[in-house]
Amino acid sequence: SRPCRQGTYEFSEAMAWRCSAVGNAELARNLRKAGVIVSDVVEQAMISVDRANYAPKNPYMDAPQPIGHQATISAPHMHAHALELLSGHLRPGMRALDVGSGSGYLAAVMARMVGPDGRVIGIDYLSPLVVQSIANARKADADLLDSGVLQLQQGDGWQGFEEASPYDCIHVGAAAEKVPEALLDQLKPGGRMVIPVGTSAQQFCQIDRLPNGN
Repeated sequence: SRPCRQGTYEFSEAMAWRCSAVGNAELARNLRKAGVIVSDVVEQAMISVDRANYAPKNPYMDAPQPIGHQATISAPHMHAHALELLSGHLRPGMRALDVGSGSGYLAAVMARMVGPDGRVIGIDYLSPLVVQSIANARKADADLLDSGVLQLQQGDGWQGFEEASPYDCIHVGAAAEKVPEALLDQLKPGGRMVIPVGTSAQQFCQIDRLPNGN
C-alpha cells in the first residue's frame, strides 16, 4: 500500500468572500492575509498570471467558476493551497505535471515558478478545453508556450505524460477513485503529488516519494 496523507485544510465560505477581490494582485494579497498563501514565491507567481485571462466570469471571486464544456476553474484558495504544498518542488529548473489542466491557469502559474530552465506539462482529455487553454495562455503568457516551458496538450491524464517524466511534482485537479499507478511511476524520487481521492467522500492527498524511490 502507498501512504496517503489526508489534508486537514479547511476554508470557510465567509473567508472565501473576504478573499474575493476586484483585481488579480488584490486577490493574491487577500489570500496572503487569510493565511492561505504563506510564501512570497507563491504570492508573486499568482500575481504574475492574471486569472482574468483564464476565467471568463468572476475571475477574482474566490469560488469555482465555469469555463465551458461542463468544466470549472477551481477557487483561488484551492490553487493557492496546492501551490503552497508543491512550492518546494516547483523551484527553478524543476519539472511538473498538471493533470486535468482545464483553463491552463494553474499550469501557467507553475511554469512561472519553475522558470526558463524548468518545464510544466498540462494535460486534459477534452480537446476543446486544451485549445481554449492555449488561447488563454497566448493572451499574456505566450512566452511560456513559445519557450517550451509550458506545454498544454490533450491526453488521458490518468496515464500521465511519460515522454517528459520523471516529474518533481504532479498536481491532479480531478478526483480519482484511487491513485493512478502511472502517475506514481512518473514521480521522481523525492517528488510530491497532490490529488483528491474518492468518489462519494474525497480526501485531498499528499503523496511523497522518498529519495530511495519508495
